[in-house]
Amino acid sequence: MAANLANLVNIGVIKRPVSTEGIWGWITTVDHKKIGILYGISAFIFFILGGIEALLMRVQLSSADSTFMDAGTYNSLFTMHGTTMVFMVVMPAGAAFFNFLIPLMIGARDVAFPRLNAFSYWLYLFGALLMNFSFFVGAFPDMGWFGYAPLTISEYTLSASTDYWVLGLQIMGIGTTAAGLNFVVTILNLRAPGMTLMRMPVFAWMTLIISFLVIFAFPPLTIALTLLMFDRFFDTNFFDTVGAGADPLLWQHLFWVFGHPEVYILILPAMGIVSDILPTFSRKPLFGYATIVFAGAVIAFLGFGVWAHHMFTTGIGAWAVAAFASATMAIGVPTGVKIFNWLATLWGGTIQYRTPLMFSLGFISMFMLGGLSGVMHAAVPVDTQQQDTYFIVAHFHYVLFGGSIFGLTAGLYYWFPKMTGRMMSEKIGHLHFWLMFIGFNVTFMPMHILGVLGMPRRIYTYTADQNWDDLNLFVSFGAFIIALSILVLIYNLIVSTRSGAPSGMNPWQAATLEWSIPSPPHHYNFAVVPTVESLYPLWDEEANVVEPPELPEHGEPHMPSPSYWPLVLAFAATGIAAGLLIYDNYFWSGITVMVGFGCLLFRGAYGWVFEPLTAEESGH
Repeated sequence: MAANLANLVNIGVIKRPVSTEGIWGWITTVDHKKIGILYGISAFIFFILGGIEALLMRVQLSSADSTFMDAGTYNSLFTMHGTTMVFMVVMPAGAAFFNFLIPLMIGARDVAFPRLNAFSYWLYLFGALLMNFSFFVGAFPDMGWFGYAPLTISEYTLSASTDYWVLGLQIMGIGTTAAGLNFVVTILNLRAPGMTLMRMPVFAWMTLIISFLVIFAFPPLTIALTLLMFDRFFDTNFFDTVGAGADPLLWQHLFWVFGHPEVYILILPAMGIVSDILPTFSRKPLFGYATIVFAGAVIAFLGFGVWAHHMFTTGIGAWAVAAFASATMAIGVPTGVKIFNWLATLWGGTIQYRTPLMFSLGFISMFMLGGLSGVMHAAVPVDTQQQDTYFIVAHFHYVLFGGSIFGLTAGLYYWFPKMTGRMMSEKIGHLHFWLMFIGFNVTFMPMHILGVLGMPRRIYTYTADQNWDDLNLFVSFGAFIIALSILVLIYNLIVSTRSGAPSGMNPWQAATLEWSIPSPPHHYNFAVVPTVESLYPLWDEEANVVEPPELPEHGEPHMPSPSYWPLVLAFAATGIAAGLLIYDNYFWSGITVMVGFGCLLFRGAYGWVFEPLTAEESGH
C-alpha cells in the first residue's frame, strides 16, 4: 500500500534526488549547513548590490548641483538600497548563522523541519529576485524603503514599481515567518541531553528570541502589505485618504509596529555572536550570562512598545508622545547592561587580538555610539529638530552597519574555519578591519554634523550656498574606503577558501559544542548525540580546553534525503505573484499564469505531504 501510494505521488514527476553532490545537490539540499551557506552567499551578493547603489548615491551627493543622475533615479536607488540592506542582507545574513550553527550548538543533527528550512530560503531568494527584476522592466521601486501610504496607492504611484515591492516583500515575509517557527521548535525540542535553556550559548538564546520577534512582528507588516495590494490591484480604499477618508497614519502604525522590533531582529544576532566570541579571546567565561540573556528578552519585549517614536512629528498627541518617549528611554537600559557585561568580560582577561575579536570590539564601540544617538531622540524636542535630517541617517547606520555588519563580520571570521576547514588570513583580516572601521567613521560621523546643519535626508541634490558640499565630499570619500575594505574581504575569502591553513577541529580553543566535531562537519553533525554538563562543555574551570570524550563504535546516522518540493513550492508561489503583476495590465493572461502556477503549487504541496522520508523508501 505504501509503495503504491509513493508511486502515485510521483506520477509524471522526476524521481526524488539522491545525490548530495554538485549543483543539483545544492538546489535540492535540506541540510541546514548547506542552506546556511546558501543564505550567506545570497546575502553577500545582495550586500554588494546594495553597496553599489549606495556608492552611486554618494557620487551624486558629493558635490552641489550635481547632474550625475536625476531625481527619479536617485529615489529608486535609495528605495532599493534600504530595502536590500534590511530585507535581503542583514536579515538573511543572520539567518545564515542561525541555519549553520544552531543545530551544531545545541547538539542536534538538523533543524526540526528540514524541508521547511529549504522552503524558507527559496522564498527569500525568489522574493528578492522578483523585486529586483523590476529594474529590467523599468519599474524599479522609488517610493522609499518604508513605502508610506497613501503615497503608494495607484493614484500617486502609477507604475508597477510599488507592486513589485509589495509582492517581493510578501514572498520573503512568508519564508521568514516559517523560518522563525522552525527555529523555535528546533531550540525548544532538539537540545542535547543535559543542555538546559540556561546552558545554551548566548547566540542560541538570541536566535530563540529573534524567532519569537519574527513570529509576532511580521504579521502587522503582512497585513499592511495585503491591504496595500488590495488597494492597488482590486480598487479597495484602505489607504485612500481623499476619496474614502482613510486614516493617513494607518500605514505608519502598521509598518512601524513591525519596523522597530525589526531593528532588534537585525541587531540581536550580532549581540549573540559577540557574546560567544568575547569569552574565547579573553580566555574567561562571559560575565553575567543570565543577565545578558534576560536583557535580550527585555529588549525584545520593550521593542513592541516604542514604534511611535518614529512618528513624534505626525501629531499623534501629547500623551502618546510621552508614553513612547518613556518606553524609548527604558529600552536603553537593557542595552546598556549588555555593553557593561561585554566590557566586564574583557576586563582582566588574557586578550588575544585576533580578527574576530577586532570586529567584536568595533561592534561594541560603534553600536554604543548608535545607541547613544538613539536615546537622544527619546527627548521629543531633539527628535522634532532632527527628524528627517542626515543626523537620523547617521544614527541608524551606526546601529545597522556599525552594529549588525561589524558583528556579522566578526562571526564570519570566527566560524569560517568551522564552515570550510580552513583559516582566514589574520594579516589580511586586520587590514580589512582597519579599512572598514576608518571608512565607516569617515562616512557616517560627518552625517551627524550635516544633520545639525539642516541637510534633509532623501534629497537628491542641494545648492552650493548651503555649504554642505565639503562634508558631503568627505562622506563620499569614506564610502569608497568601505568599498575597498569589502574588496579586501572578498580577496581574503577567495584565497582562504582555496589555500588557507587547515583549521583542525577547534582552532580558537573555544568552549561550545560546534567545536567538538570535525571542520567542516559531517552531514549528520554528531555521530553520537553529546551529553552536556555545563555552559562551556569544552572548557574546565580554568578555561582550559578539555578533549571531547571518545565515541563508542557507531554507524552513520540516518538523515533525510534531498527534496525538490521546497524549490517547486517557492517557485510556484513566486509565479502566482508574477501572474498578479501581469493581471494588472493583461487580465486573461494574468489569470492564466496564476491558474497555471496555482496548479503547480497544489501539485507541489501534494508531493511534499506524501513524500517519503528518504529516497530509499520511495523505491527509486
